Amino acid sequence: MRSVLSKIPSDAHPLYLPDQLRREYPDMGPVFYVDLWPFSSPILFADSPSAAYQLMQEQPQPKADPVRNFMYPLTGNNDLVTMEGQLWKDWRSVFSPGFSANHLITLVPRILQAVSTFSEVLGEHAKMKDMFSLEGATISMTMDVIGIVTLGTHFNAQRSDSDFVAALRQQILWLPSGSQLNPLQRLNPIRPFALRYYNRRMDRYLSREIDKCFASHNKADHENGPSSHNPKTIISLALERYLQKQPASENRSSLNATFKSFAMSQLKGLILAGHGTTANSLCFIYHLLSTNPATLQRIREEHDDILGADINQTSSIVIERPHVLNQLPYTLAVIKETLRLFPADSSPRRGDIGFSLTEDGRQYPTEGCMVWTLIQAIHRDPRYWPQPDTFIPERWLVSADDPLHPVKGAWRAFEFGPRNCIGQELSLLEMKLALAMTVRKFDFSARFEEWDQIHRRKRPTTINGDSAYQTLDGTNRPRNGFPCRVTLRSS
Repeated sequence: MRSVLSKIPSDAHPLYLPDQLRREYPDMGPVFYVDLWPFSSPILFADSPSAAYQLMQEQPQPKADPVRNFMYPLTGNNDLVTMEGQLWKDWRSVFSPGFSANHLITLVPRILQAVSTFSEVLGEHAKMKDMFSLEGATISMTMDVIGIVTLGTHFNAQRSDSDFVAALRQQILWLPSGSQLNPLQRLNPIRPFALRYYNRRMDRYLSREIDKCFASHNKADHENGPSSHNPKTIISLALERYLQKQPASENRSSLNATFKSFAMSQLKGLILAGHGTTANSLCFIYHLLSTNPATLQRIREEHDDILGADINQTSSIVIERPHVLNQLPYTLAVIKETLRLFPADSSPRRGDIGFSLTEDGRQYPTEGCMVWTLIQAIHRDPRYWPQPDTFIPERWLVSADDPLHPVKGAWRAFEFGPRNCIGQELSLLEMKLALAMTVRKFDFSARFEEWDQIHRRKRPTTINGDSAYQTLDGTNRPRNGFPCRVTLRSS
């Protein structure tokens, strides 16, 4: 264990460890135990599609305590990440309509406003020729997008923080991250007070927005219905679905307190999960495109062919024909291949008496363990992926008989089964829009070596030969905020 840890940067995401163990000891099998006493309970790692299927689809197990502990200060565990059973089913059905692909496509013109501002911000950095945090820019953009689609409000995070955005960013820093192995960090006496303070600030903001939504809903009921020129938001669709399920005799003159309380918790969970993962994926997409010139050229050619050669007309074309974003197969392949190499967080499950994983005829009891699907390891396992550490978007476009074709169940970026990611369609839409608006306009260059020199960073500073890797700081993030320089293309 010590020899493997010595090869990994100290700030690397903890889930790089089991992947490096697999590389160091390839004969230990796809399912294995790791004992991290006294820092955590034993962990049973699952590095195979079949084991992941058993855990996530065949017999879905409840989220492990560290996940619940992380979310509790923010949502009270009244969120789709940590809810279980019928309660989870009820609230998933309430929020699902707002995340459907058919609904999200109607919001493209409004989402494009945030993406256009992102392009402007990049242009400003290109003129200044400065090194900046690409993660900071992408997070601000996705925060603006999530505000538009969930609440119909502009956080304006790319220009100045709203009270909600400022409170959420501070709250994330205080959440009890599982990476904090030092008990003094977890027992910081200021933590509970800070968590309550920032949570109340967010609740006040969301309470006002939900009240506005309810007032708008009642007004539409008393007039001629909602305007077709004002697309519905996720919260307005959730309110409609919730009210449809209530008895007709229920008083509709005031907002149901249960809905409001749960809706605020759900929104905080959705905004937390929805803005960071997409923002971080975009950083790695730009990185991989910049280090693979042939791929970059091909995606630019696809955009020229489908969106027109004049990049100044891209936004107009997308607004007029938003479904054109579904005609970019190579762009989608680039996104999926990036998510293979740099997947978002996977969450551990709680083992149980009588539940075992079966692999190669052997039983692995889960009682007393956290059980963790190793998406990072599965996505880079040579048993399922030829050239597993190589960026090859073409593997998503080949026929089923091609050796490059993905093995069924081996790509789990959004997970499978009933608890797959509710926001996956929104995430893909955001990434397509961002690439359509920027990839032909700018050249990106990661500046990790420059950052390391300035901050006198000691080695190791790479994983699998790449300076771009994931860290865990409250949520999954690119290391050091992804230091970057951007230039306007000369042609």
